[in-house]
Amino acid sequence: MSDIFLINHASLRQLFDHYFDPLCRYLSYYHPNRMIVEEVVQDVFVKIWNERETLRITSIKAWLFTAARHRMLNHIRDEKRRHTVIEAWIKHESEKTEGEECFNIDEFTQHIQTAVHILPSKCREIFTLGKTENLTYRQIAERLNISVKTVETQMGIALRKIRHYLSDFYPDVRQILWMLVRKLCAG
Repeated sequence: MSDIFLINHASLRQLFDHYFDPLCRYLSYYHPNRMIVEEVVQDVFVKIWNERETLRITSIKAWLFTAARHRMLNHIRDEKRRHTVIEAWIKHESEKTEGEECFNIDEFTQHIQTAVHILPSKCREIFTLGKTENLTYRQIAERLNISVKTVETQMGIALRKIRHYLSDFYPDVRQILWMLVRKLCAG
């Protein structure tokens, strides 16, 4: 390779094919959830593509593994923050006085099920395969004979629609509920 690695469609595809699995194996030491690991690795490749005109990479392998590790550590940090916020909210809810209304998890679960049920059929199918059957984006794409990018797009649409649906019922705690949705849907 030359001193500076230039990124185009073909080189990005080669990098992805060559390094995706090794990066996933590497990050699995940091996080046990394969879907999160794959999302982090995909984010690294998206970053390369989005910043391809300004990135100056001299050692692509070192850059990929370092970038993946940093992104995973950021994800773990953010995940810990979300858990802290959720725990604080649950503690606050449990300490409410008897006369106040508390959060009803059964009702919330029913709202999530309804939100998933009203998704467009293909979007619902992709969401269910990812969140209920815990398939990776790549596995979903192979099973449905579609691209990984289509899976990513449809999953994003599903999550936005679910969040929007739930915000009608829980507008005052929208962000916390959204974190709960992700946690509950992830199993």
